[in-house]
Amino acid sequence: MAKCTAVIDIGSNSMRLAVFQKTSRFAFHILHEVKSSVRLSEHAYKNNGYLQNEAMDRTALALGEFLSIARSFNARKVLCVATSALRDAPNSAAFLSRIRREHNLAIKVITGEREAYLGGMACANLLPAISEAVTVDVGGGSSEFTLLRNGKVEQLFSLNIGTVRIKELFFDTNDISGAIAYIDEALKQLPEFNTTTLIGIGGTFRALTRALMKKENYPLKKLHAYTTDTVTFSRFTDQIQEAGPKKLRSLFIKPDRFDTIKPGTLILERIIRYTRTKTLMCSGVGVREGVFLNDLLRNAGDTFPANYNPSVRYLLDTYGLHSNHAQQCAHLSKRLFELLHVPLGIRPEYQRELVIAAKLLSIGVDIRYYAYQRHSHYLAMSALDYALTHPQIALISHLLLFKKGHSASALIPKGGYGALLPDDATLDALSALLWLSHILLAARVDASALTLDMDPQSGALVISGKHLYLAREQLKNIILPKNLTLILKD
Repeated sequence: MAKCTAVIDIGSNSMRLAVFQKTSRFAFHILHEVKSSVRLSEHAYKNNGYLQNEAMDRTALALGEFLSIARSFNARKVLCVATSALRDAPNSAAFLSRIRREHNLAIKVITGEREAYLGGMACANLLPAISEAVTVDVGGGSSEFTLLRNGKVEQLFSLNIGTVRIKELFFDTNDISGAIAYIDEALKQLPEFNTTTLIGIGGTFRALTRALMKKENYPLKKLHAYTTDTVTFSRFTDQIQEAGPKKLRSLFIKPDRFDTIKPGTLILERIIRYTRTKTLMCSGVGVREGVFLNDLLRNAGDTFPANYNPSVRYLLDTYGLHSNHAQQCAHLSKRLFELLHVPLGIRPEYQRELVIAAKLLSIGVDIRYYAYQRHSHYLAMSALDYALTHPQIALISHLLLFKKGHSASALIPKGGYGALLPDDATLDALSALLWLSHILLAARVDASALTLDMDPQSGALVISGKHLYLAREQLKNIILPKNLTLILKD
């Protein structure tokens, strides 16, 4: 088994374990993930911040089982960090000593600023590129803020406003106006970020986003990189604030969130109001991924190489081992795109999705050769998690579908992700270029051996090279754009 790293994140409300497996130098995927609602800070804020025995017992028990899981994967490292619950508690040293004694585990208590950095750095690396955004991680005891600009962390802030803290100090006594005043006073410590995009990290934001996606029948089951506007989000959170338990269920809020969802929602509402952001993006990554990436990228400045996508690399490492055909298709499809995107009316930004689709063309073969296109489609749709928007994921995955004599637009599933795809003409043209690349290389030749030229008189694409016999036979299987004529020359 490849090397695995286990990361444990001890929060005020929940504790989580993620087991990461590397597939090459910078590529990875998650092998296992588990959450336990240990509520380490339960009743602490009512008792001068002191952790209570029952909460510490729960956490110690869960930690023991987390470590058992890590051992089952032969994890070479166990990285354990703790946030607000342990950095605030006067009796944290006693708990840390107990865990070291019982489990031989050294917990690293990180500052609020370090917590903000790890979450922000994970977003900068694993979300689609955004020129400027503010990340907000609403936890149980505190909320962390990071200003991201051009993929870099620029400013860090940590405020003592968290779901459990606000619940115990205000909601338990129904002092909502007091909670608002407390949150708004804390937010005055923040500067004016002057950005229109807010990236939400943490359990509360994810719970609200997941519920909103279900309410709207969103076509992709992907939380990471889901994007909405503040008007839609605020309209939904208003319903959450007014809902009783029965209504919360109908709004797709899980019962284990009932007692903290309203304090967390109030915190987010006040933050959105204060920052005046217009676009909201959900991050499926946070402190755990930040801890892992900080270790993975320790000699690379906490940043992936330019144009590197860990999800694409993971898929190629795992399923693209038997042939370089897909890589050759990527080279050829890029050349075809550069030559034809203007006459075919395709916007230049779609080149990236076309090339990624070409690289992933054959990954389904490892599942089963027959109908491998469907397997490639499924793997891409399932495992393209990082650094891509949902429309990009939908397009790349859909281009991998193929049926003889059918256009790509004819293969869009009913009631599916069609709304995320480009117009039919663009979709069909991109698909034609992808599968034309595949067919032209049917003899598994090197793409550089083919010459591509546009005939100045007829406007036809002239393709010259050896080993085009199979390509001539197979061209009848694809539908080319009406304004594209091919001439094959040996």
